[in-house]
Amino acid sequence: MLGHLAAQRLREIRQAFRQIPQASRSFSTALNYHLDSPDNIVDLPWEFTDANKEKVKEIISHYPSNYKQSAVIPLLDLAQQQHGGWLPVSAMNAVAKIIEVAPIRVYEVATFYSMFNRTKVGQYHLLVCGTTPCMIRGSREIEDALLGHLGVKRNEVTKDGLFSVGEMECMGSCVNAPMITVADYSNGSEGYTYNYYEDVTPKRVVEIVEALRRGEKPLRGTQNPKRINSGPEGGNTTLLSEPKAPPCRDLDAC
Repeated sequence: MLGHLAAQRLREIRQAFRQIPQASRSFSTALNYHLDSPDNIVDLPWEFTDANKEKVKEIISHYPSNYKQSAVIPLLDLAQQQHGGWLPVSAMNAVAKIIEVAPIRVYEVATFYSMFNRTKVGQYHLLVCGTTPCMIRGSREIEDALLGHLGVKRNEVTKDGLFSVGEMECMGSCVNAPMITVADYSNGSEGYTYNYYEDVTPKRVVEIVEALRRGEKPLRGTQNPKRINSGPEGGNTTLLSEPKAPPCRDLDAC
């Protein structure tokens, strides 16, 4: 009886979620399942290049022979660099074979870390922080501005191949919310960088996009001219003098 009621309740919850408009679900976690596409299916052959095979040996040598699976993250990163900035499922399977684990163990890592792109991304991959402080400060409007300006949906690439938009969980600068990261692949997938832009507005993120389109490198960090790094707007109002050093103590006398 309880099992029947639980199953019925689960069906009701699923039905309720299906009725929620897609727009209100846009900040759910990044796609965490695989969808076959012509260039991303299990049967496509994939292996490291001869040069990268030497790098694989070097990476694995850092770990005890019975802990090869600990090399999963650097090997996935190497595979992503080789494959132009994203990871097909066949590359994940190749890594699983090298470290001698079930493929699901590699999938678990690749779906957890947002640094791994499991679909093609643009030359500039724009990642919007969707965690609570940024959401309260307007991250939904930031994403809407980017998607509307570029004319794409989340995780789609613009026709010119320059831009794509995704989500990244907490970027660790909540005091400067909302913020975005630009994964910059303009120097190739092996020379990519992550650049953080804080205190952004819908208008400012569009300006950043257009600057990148022109080949410029916008100044990273806070985009609020009234702040210095994570300091208060307008400057400090307390702690204006040099801090006093702690008094010397005779610890032996304690």
